[in-house]
Amino acid sequence: MIVFSLVNYYLCACFNRKRFNMKTLEKIYAEKLLKIKAIKLQPSNPFTWASGWKSPFYCDNRKTLSYTDLRNFIKIEFARVVQERFGQVDAIAGVATGAIAMGALVADLLNLPFVYVRSTPKDHGLENLIEGDLRPGMKVVVVEDLISTGGSSLKAVQAIRNNGCEVIGMVASYTYGFDVAEKAFKEADVELVTLTNYEAVLEVAQETGYITADELPLLNEWRKDPAHWNV
Repeated sequence: MIVFSLVNYYLCACFNRKRFNMKTLEKIYAEKLLKIKAIKLQPSNPFTWASGWKSPFYCDNRKTLSYTDLRNFIKIEFARVVQERFGQVDAIAGVATGAIAMGALVADLLNLPFVYVRSTPKDHGLENLIEGDLRPGMKVVVVEDLISTGGSSLKAVQAIRNNGCEVIGMVASYTYGFDVAEKAFKEADVELVTLTNYEAVLEVAQETGYITADELPLLNEWRKDPAHWNV
């Protein structure tokens, strides 16, 4: 009871600070990502993703873990979304590897069990796909760092469902908002809530001089068909 009271006291203290509507939050978080240079824009020298796609844009959410204030901001906003959007939650699951740390921080703040889901089963020992204890019937919220196509994120969702649990939603720091991802989440019946997105980042990047108006058409064109885009 003492632990429960302390957790709720801390949550009330965090959640009673100034609240943001989602549109405001998207811009605030986008500005924070740009400030620490977690967003890289290189239209003339595009990045190559693991999928083989060429991209003028790269988001490194893991960099946020090195900044205490920003890390706490993300943790609190994630926890707020989990409580306000998903209600009764039995466990938090992080998607390996990018969301393990933040998922654990959110679970700790909410005083909930935590597990993480590997991309493939461990190749030795118990050969686990899910690390930690999930009991059938538990209601789980998945934490992800970013959403591109949604493939790896929804693979984690399926692993949790195969374990007999109910995935009641997913929270992520950032989404590119690709049509393929939106379709995949809809078909998988997974509600996704993100702290910011591609449009918000571009808006703030232009407002702050991070990119110029001349670069916007190229960045918008890439997002329409990233699989076939090239300079």
